[in-house]
Amino acid sequence: MAQDKSAFERMEKIVSLCKRRGFIFQSSEIYGGLNGCWDYGPLGTELKRNLKDFWWRRMVRERDDVVGMDGSILMNRQVWVASGHEATFTDPMVDCRNCRSRFRADQLPEKNGRKQCMVCGSDDLTEPRAFNLMFKTYVGATEDESAVTYLRPETAQAIFVQFKNILEVSRKKLPFGIAQVGKAFRNEINPRNFTFRSREFEQMELEYFCRPDQGFELLEYWLKERLRFYSDIGISSDLLHVHKIPPEECAHYSKGTYDIEFQFPFGVQELEGVAYRTDYDLTQHQKASGKPLEYFDEETKQHFIPHVVEPSAGVDRTVLALLCAAFDEEHVTDEKGKTETRTVLRFHPRIAPIKCGVFPLLKNNERLVGQAREIVDLLRPLMMVFYDESGAIGRRYRRQDEAGTPFGVTVDFDTIGENGPVNDGTVTMRERDSMKQERIALAEIKSFLLERIF
Repeated sequence: MAQDKSAFERMEKIVSLCKRRGFIFQSSEIYGGLNGCWDYGPLGTELKRNLKDFWWRRMVRERDDVVGMDGSILMNRQVWVASGHEATFTDPMVDCRNCRSRFRADQLPEKNGRKQCMVCGSDDLTEPRAFNLMFKTYVGATEDESAVTYLRPETAQAIFVQFKNILEVSRKKLPFGIAQVGKAFRNEINPRNFTFRSREFEQMELEYFCRPDQGFELLEYWLKERLRFYSDIGISSDLLHVHKIPPEECAHYSKGTYDIEFQFPFGVQELEGVAYRTDYDLTQHQKASGKPLEYFDEETKQHFIPHVVEPSAGVDRTVLALLCAAFDEEHVTDEKGKTETRTVLRFHPRIAPIKCGVFPLLKNNERLVGQAREIVDLLRPLMMVFYDESGAIGRRYRRQDEAGTPFGVTVDFDTIGENGPVNDGTVTMRERDSMKQERIALAEIKSFLLERIF
């Protein structure tokens, strides 16, 4: 119980910090919010963009066997009929007759063999019934059955239906992949755990097409690649778990699936799935559309439908994992012997929303301010920087610690030569995690930061 309370308190502090520092806000907050929907503030937007940019760099730009696409959110209804989503993309839903709460049946705790309501504890529940998770909408001027389509529940299907076009224009040979980052929508019965389970979210997905005999080998390859990615954005392997889904629990189209899970304060939960989806999707769309989606192998002179391995990660879940992994509190003592609690987000520099804070020691000294502004102008084309001249320098450091800013540059009287020639033309460079400070020359600031951030 004590551990549960500690984890709950930690999560509460993270949520509070997210709002206080401008990472994440409740959507439509002034109107009471909308459950399962979130808005990203200035820092959250930068964190999210840095994550997506690094994923794209690692998955597309650093490889010659992957190309990108950006599919539309609205697609022909027959896409979702062929993929099976319209008929089977459901969760079992139950209602509590006592308190009227609504849940997914498979998420309810049991006592003495009976499911219990998570709100009031009653076991007086309705029978489970199928609830389709797709948001239905209408295209055009009439709202009838002929105009029905859905907000996409995943980005993958856009890749499958454009497979042939992209194959032809990219002139790739197997194995090769198509990557996409984009919004998806699921009408979750019970959104929960902050941004972990939301109704509107973003996915980072790769469909890696291959010959049938390469599927299992590539499944293992992409699992290793994805684990390396998380290490490279600062998520320790101690917080990650690899769960191999038993064959009987795999999706019907999968011959093998791994879940990469993260140790959130509210428990171990899925961060990403790596699945060997076989040729199911392309086969379904070829049958339903009547259009050939085969690959012609010039070496064997054979036509066949490629198999596919899919690493699929949630942007919002990964952002939440980054926040949870980075959040820390520690007791520090200043030069006057006063002890205080320092809240810090220990982001990896390449992911941090702000890379460097720039601080003139005094805001009413034109030379200090002018030099600080020059440093900002030097760095701004290269990275996100934050200029702050308000308050004591220690307080400014603390604000940037909470934002996760890895480095701080302070322009002081040594910088402008008022304390003699020894440190003339140097600044104080502060490192966030250790709080150590060193003096470096003005001319070295750019190379110092670029070497450590990217």
